[in-house]
Amino acid sequence: MNIQTDAYYIAKIQGGETACFAVLLERYSQPVFSLIVKIVGNREDAEELTQDVFLKVFRSLPSFQGNSQFSTWLYRIAYNTAISATRKQRHEWVAIEESMLENVSEDEVNGELEQLEKEEQLRKLERAVEQLLPDERALVSLFYMQEKSIDEIMTITGLSNSNVKTKLHRVRKKLYLYMT
Repeated sequence: MNIQTDAYYIAKIQGGETACFAVLLERYSQPVFSLIVKIVGNREDAEELTQDVFLKVFRSLPSFQGNSQFSTWLYRIAYNTAISATRKQRHEWVAIEESMLENVSEDEVNGELEQLEKEEQLRKLERAVEQLLPDERALVSLFYMQEKSIDEIMTITGLSNSNVKTKLHRVRKKLYLYMT
């Protein structure tokens, strides 16, 4: 089977062959769902939001100009949709004071992660990620799970390069504090 690029299918869709959207849906539905579920923390809501995202993408595809990769454009829509949904809900998040983060060294963070056995480490990490704010969970998902570059994360989230790096650094410290 001949696998074409996203640009090929986008051109076909923009040319009227809307059935080609199924290929993009198949290609990206699972990664988009994974990102959204990390942000909203609920599978049912994530399923609904994933459908909303692909509906938005389908409707907006005629105006997609290719200034960025399709996947980056898609992730930005997914990120914004999920973050907007979390703002509409009322959640209580465990607050960590700034001074606590400043008192944690990178050596402490790395040492804690290396000491735990793999299964225990994963369980603690999953519980810690659930305690993060939605935008922080999104950064963790994009950088560590989806393996997006800092530049791609900048485009998806609208944050600056230094802001993405700073937030990722702070999230690692928060995860350490939640895990201990």
